[in-house]
Amino acid sequence: MSGDNRHEHLPPAVSRRMDPAMFLGRFDGQSKLLVRALLCGSSGAHRALEVFHRQQRANPDMSLSNFIETLCQDEVCGPDRTGQPLTVGPLVWLFTTLLKKNLLSFIHLVYFSLPCPPVLHLLKCLSQDPHRSPWMTAMIRQLERNLEVHNEEPLYTPHCGQRLKELSQRLVGSDETGGWAKCFSRQTSECERASGSSELRTQRKRKGSFLALDSDGEDTGQESKRIKVEVCGSESLDDEEKSATTELSGRLGNDAPAETPAEERTPAAAESPSDVLPEHIKVSVLQIKELLESQTEWDQSSMEMFEVLNDCDPGQVELLCSMLRFPDLPEQTLPKLCSSILAPSFDFSYSTAATLIKSLLLQKILSLSEPASRCLVTAGTSLCSRYPRPMCHALIGPVLEEKTIGNPQAELLNRLVESCLDSHYRLLVLQMTFKMTWSEAVLSIIHSLLDSKLDLSEELFTQFTGQLVSQGPKFTKSVKFAKMMLTVLTKYNSHVTAEHKQSLHSCLMVNETFLKKSLQAALKRITNS
Repeated sequence: MSGDNRHEHLPPAVSRRMDPAMFLGRFDGQSKLLVRALLCGSSGAHRALEVFHRQQRANPDMSLSNFIETLCQDEVCGPDRTGQPLTVGPLVWLFTTLLKKNLLSFIHLVYFSLPCPPVLHLLKCLSQDPHRSPWMTAMIRQLERNLEVHNEEPLYTPHCGQRLKELSQRLVGSDETGGWAKCFSRQTSECERASGSSELRTQRKRKGSFLALDSDGEDTGQESKRIKVEVCGSESLDDEEKSATTELSGRLGNDAPAETPAEERTPAAAESPSDVLPEHIKVSVLQIKELLESQTEWDQSSMEMFEVLNDCDPGQVELLCSMLRFPDLPEQTLPKLCSSILAPSFDFSYSTAATLIKSLLLQKILSLSEPASRCLVTAGTSLCSRYPRPMCHALIGPVLEEKTIGNPQAELLNRLVESCLDSHYRLLVLQMTFKMTWSEAVLSIIHSLLDSKLDLSEELFTQFTGQLVSQGPKFTKSVKFAKMMLTVLTKYNSHVTAEHKQSLHSCLMVNETFLKKSLQAALKRITNS
């Protein structure tokens, strides 16, 4: 078809960036739902994946062929500036940059289940977009590699790789080639093929930089200023291009050592911990990271990001919590986060809930030196009410076992026990204290439990009495221990047998507090049948 005839069958020209309502009409019903999901800000790819899975469950034979075909249909595009001619390009060119990023992220999550030719056709259309960002270029190349299309070009642009090598060499010195320089030298030949004649110019620049390092201090200072101006002013090193070399090749593994020499790496050390995660979980981790770092209000789409936790096994949940640095989150973030993961749509397993509770709360509670903040209390009570057993084993038990805890920890645990745990779990906490060395803080927890009038069996009361006798000698001057004993003798007198009475009498004989006589009188009043 000739260019003139082609134009005759195209709709009127539209602006370079269409309003979403304008292009939705181009899609069929199922495709519209996907486009609407992709429009959901930074969570668009994740939302589109959920829509796609729902559509697959409803119709296992569904295909994205119509969706991709519509994206690649020709449209007449209005000029960017007055006086420029009209252009013809695929509909996808008219999408906003964010929408195109979400589309590529979505394709990256589902490409393995799609026919290869339509995906390659879409990638070809996007690769010819005159307004594509460096991030898009990198993602397109990555997808082509995933589809086993021969593409030796590196993910970053040749100019970007060359400038980063120059910068790293200036930072470490002309005689050293570690760090970034070594990383980017692996694909030098690929950059040379891609950059062509521009390599001669960049070599002259690098040679000039070596001379500058050997010159006097004033020249070095001027050269440093020139480097900053060139790097900051270059269009090739804008924020999007930097993200192309970080988001796609290691943002999730940012805790790993950055400059381990390649020849010293073991296979295990060369892999990022995130490599074991499925692709859709990696994408969700990036989105949750952005959400946690943002200062904006969370909406429904933000909360739905955490649905990925339902797809994780216990090991993946632990890795996810570590990558998101849950123990280091500011306390003011906890109520929003807990509100999201405690939504009715979530129903975590014991191990998943225990991992989340431990990651979010344990370190913060152990480090308390003053009463817990309102945010920490709110997070603790909400998690404890929903997941009481994981709370007992992942938080309350480990805190009680710490020998350094004091009143702040004891006050918070008492609050959780009194307001969130029913009698069954209170008995569980009491039994947990039998396996640890008591402290003043532990005594306050036990006293609070006993005050709630637990339904103790004969066997359990006998075990508790044994703990009183064995650990009592350390608390001969403890008023807390004496008050706890008084509660036992008054509220649980019906449980005391003649054998218990004899053991408790020996325990009271060494008591040195002002409550000793009251304790002895209370024990004497107990009569056994």
